[in-house]
Amino acid sequence: MSQIGIEKGLSLQEAKRRGVFAWPTWECAASIFPWTYDADEECYLLEGRVEVTPEGGEPVSFGAGDYVRFPAGMSCTWRVIEPVRKHYVFR
Repeated sequence: MSQIGIEKGLSLQEAKRRGVFAWPTWECAASIFPWTYDADEECYLLEGRVEVTPEGGEPVSFGAGDYVRFPAGMSCTWRVIEPVRKHYVFR
């Protein structure tokens, strides 16, 4: 299974080129919760800071301005450190 992919500080121009601003948005207050991905997800964080720990793996941190990919089948724990607002799409 592939790992979490992060592009730190993706430019607004590149985010627009990829069409992320047409994707739905999701918001979450500071919290901790388990999650399993049924499909690949791509997201672009508008606000916030997060640490995601894949089951059996090391924590991965990302935040506002980052473009992140999660693989289908991955189980993990989300720790939302600062409230998050993101655009996302499942593929």
